[in-house]
Amino acid sequence: MDADASRPPRFRPPSRAGTRVGRPDGMKRLIAGLISHALVLLVGVALGIYLLPILTAPAAPTIAELGAAADAAVFRGTFKRELKDSDALHWGEGRLDVGRRAITLTGRIAPGPDYRLYLSPEFVETEADFERLRPRMAQVGPVKTFEHFIVPVPPSIDVAQYTTAIVWCESFGQFITAAQYREP
Repeated sequence: MDADASRPPRFRPPSRAGTRVGRPDGMKRLIAGLISHALVLLVGVALGIYLLPILTAPAAPTIAELGAAADAAVFRGTFKRELKDSDALHWGEGRLDVGRRAITLTGRIAPGPDYRLYLSPEFVETEADFERLRPRMAQVGPVKTFEHFIVPVPPSIDVAQYTTAIVWCESFGQFITAAQYREP
């Protein structure tokens, strides 16, 4: 038997010919790894914020439930996508029915976390207007569904004292949509 065949092959380190002196390749890999992991984390958090409300939303009210609440409406308005502070992620569209006991939307709003329905004495279509008028507004309650909703009106709120319904995101201080349901 040949003596060289029984010996393991000799280890030869990889050639460093053509590599830059100064910053080792390991540092580049570490930085690239940190950046890629940070980007994946950011995308994951953003998707979670967007998808969690959709996944945890209760069932939308039925057309029969919406119809019953709309029959008791004393005012009507329309949510439109073309408002100043509405955009691709913050919008609403559909018919708003305002009654003394419930406010309904037959339509859709962009999904998001922590939505609230407010009533305002003036029409609002920007975050700045919302913040300016907030002390004079009434918070009706949470909006938990994104296709149609029914929000009960507390007995302490007189809908006739207001002109506009606004959907607002409390978590991010973001204007979603508004509909004027009566003239001031």
